[in-house]
Amino acid sequence: MGKSSSAKKVARLAQKGKGKKVRFQGGTVFPAVIAVVLLVGLSLVAYARQSAPSGNEAPTTNDHWHVSYGFYGCDKYLPNLIGNKEEPIDPNYVKYGIHSHDDGVIHWHPQGLATGSRAKFGVFLDVYGIKLSNSKLEFPADQQTGMVYEEGKTKCYKKDSELRAYVWNQYDKPEDRKMLIADFNNIRVDRDGMVIVIAYMPKDAAAPALPESAVNLPELGAVDSGGATTTTIAGATTTTVAGATTTTVAGATTTTIAGATTTTAATATTTTSVVANTTTTTKG
Repeated sequence: MGKSSSAKKVARLAQKGKGKKVRFQGGTVFPAVIAVVLLVGLSLVAYARQSAPSGNEAPTTNDHWHVSYGFYGCDKYLPNLIGNKEEPIDPNYVKYGIHSHDDGVIHWHPQGLATGSRAKFGVFLDVYGIKLSNSKLEFPADQQTGMVYEEGKTKCYKKDSELRAYVWNQYDKPEDRKMLIADFNNIRVDRDGMVIVIAYMPKDAAAPALPESAVNLPELGAVDSGGATTTTIAGATTTTVAGATTTTVAGATTTTIAGATTTTAATATTTTSVVANTTTTTKG
């Protein structure tokens, strides 16, 4: 009888509860707060996924890339940016690890803030204090005498002119080029040997040629990787460190340190120090 009575009470309570709304204690404020917290949390997760670079994405802090750059004004390239930002030390160079050596080349050996998807052209511009928007290029006082190029105000030979960016994926593939008319700061630096040019020019002008610094990229890469190739003409004296390859023509005197291989042409005199692992061939 006890079990039957309890079942009847449960059934009556259930019947009374039909059609009634369940309310949280304290009204609707609590569930609203919970909803806001959830939305904010989901937004933060989405932002983190988009902004954080992948651990497998280049460049990394172990890379040392070289990117040729140029600023083109109307009909010619402007002088290279000056200063390596190491002496005196610049806070943005410390922050990013990106700079140049007065050579028209970006040396990209990044800190964490310039790796992966954060590796963008705007990082380099920040180091040198250059302001670049979709319509205006402004140099600081210590670069290009503070020159400003602005659409609607600056004209090249009285012609309507505009800002553009030209990007080559590889310095030795001039046909692999794209032109951009906006979002210049966000140009991705995603490979070694790229070329990036910011140009202010008449709207009907053709693309500029590659900057001169593009041809120096292989040489810079060899130097930074520890290798070197030297060719010496007659009458010169060359000292070669380990791992290098030297070709010397007639009349030259060569001193070679361990590990190097030297080929010397007729009438040359070769002196070899530390004979271990050294091969010398002399003709004539």
